[in-house]
Amino acid sequence: GESGSGKSLTARALMGLLPHPCQMRATQLTLGDNDLTTLKEREWSRLRGNRVSMVMQDPKHALNPTQKIGKQVEEPLRLHTRLGRKERQEKVTEMLSAVGLPNPAFLQQQYPHQLSGGMGQRVMLAIALINDPQWLIADEPTSALDFDMREQVLGLIERLVEQRNMGLILISHDLQQVAHYCERVLVMYKGELLDELAADQLAHATHPYTQTLWSCRPSKFTHGERLPVLDRELLASLKKEPRHE
Repeated sequence: GESGSGKSLTARALMGLLPHPCQMRATQLTLGDNDLTTLKEREWSRLRGNRVSMVMQDPKHALNPTQKIGKQVEEPLRLHTRLGRKERQEKVTEMLSAVGLPNPAFLQQQYPHQLSGGMGQRVMLAIALINDPQWLIADEPTSALDFDMREQVLGLIERLVEQRNMGLILISHDLQQVAHYCERVLVMYKGELLDELAADQLAHATHPYTQTLWSCRPSKFTHGERLPVLDRELLASLKKEPRHE
């Protein structure tokens, strides 16, 4: 969906991080045997960073600028495990290596401003995965990166999700990216779920909003041509119930 459609807010709801005065009104929302609609803050704290983790959009804003990298990667272990200091240190080193960062011992002594955008995003991924969560929510994890680094980070996420047998929720406004890395797609507009379909059917979507988003993809064949414009009056007249394909 477009910016402002509610993608990130939905992710925050799944993590119990809705800002005041927002409220979650789902009649049913479960993760394993946990009913997320009834959790207290202490229960959310045990869940976040443990069974479900989230990678934010921009490491420059998500990482603490006053703490060294090693301390930030270690924090989920201190909160959710009983590992000793040496064991935590070993796991931090292993995790930084797993996300493709060289010289992890040196890196742990660095501060976020000393890292490139791609390195910062890999650190964010290490923090999210260090407790082997069942679910990973990636909220536009490559928006702040250039194209080549974007593909590297997404490929890394895909590989680690498969290796660790995790569920992945990838939030993006880039349908080309979604078509490549996802299996099922939910399309949002103004806080509403408008369309749901298999990712390999995006090119053949029947919903006018999904069709228009797909048609707006950059292409060498459309260079210099006017991009399609969404008929918002038509969209407003459509039913709110999502279409399943």
